[in-house]
Parts: sequence; structure tokens; C-alpha cells
Amino acid sequence: MTDYTVLAKFRNKKNVEYLVNELRKKGKSCYNFCDIPADANNPNASPEEQMKVHENTKDFFNDESFQEMFKSDLDGLKNAEKVVILLPAGNAVHIEAGIAYGFGKQLILIGKPEKPESLYLIFEERYETVKEFLKTVE
Repeated sequence: MTDYTVLAKFRNKKNVEYLVNELRKKGKSCYNFCDIPADANNPNASPEEQMKVHENTKDFFNDESFQEMFKSDLDGLKNAEKVVILLPAGNAVHIEAGIAYGFGKQLILIGKPEKPESLYLIFEERYETVKEFLKTVE
């Protein structure tokens, strides 16, 4: 069991890694989806370059790297005590938030949603900034 799973857009990798590192400094365990590159053939490319390749995968249903990401992310959700969504977040992250809610996980939202949505009420805690959230972590 990990303390946190942190989810966001892969393009937001720098902020995700900052949050994960700060949580780890506080002695918390974290699953970080960014540990799996979006482009397995070029893991050191920028997040933007990796996502361009990722988004152009033709047969993603049968792609091994997509299957690995799916299993890893699902395990990350199952094994987390709390799930943090760091905005901005894309469709996949919003699906993962629904899965985490279905698993009965405590959900935390960091950032300001682009527009009002009733389903954002699944988040038990909401913070406008990472620093604001980190002040609450003991």
C-alpha cells in the first residue's frame, strides 16, 4: 500500500515530479505515473515530444507499452491510500479519478478546474496550489 498516487497530464511532468519529491521528503510513499515514459523508445525526450508519439500510436489497444501503462496505473490506484489529481489533467486522469472513487479512495484535487462540473464533488479535499496542499501533509 502506498500513501499517495499522483496523477496529472504527462505534459505536466515537471510539476508532478516536484509534488512526488516533496511528498517523499515528508516520508510518504508515492506512485508516480510519470515513471513510465509516454514514448518507450525515447524515454529521455521532453514530455511534449513523448506525448506527440504517444498520441499518434495507431493500434493503441494492442500496443504493449499502452498495456503496461494501463496495468501500472490501475495497480497504482488500487494500492494507494489517497489519490491526488494535479490539474491540468486530461480525459484519462478524469477516468482514473472515477475509478479511484469507485475503489473508495480518498480523492484530493490540486488546482482550479477550468469550468464547474458537479462530479468534482468527489474530491474530499481541494487545494489551489501544491504548496497549500503540502502544508497539510504531516
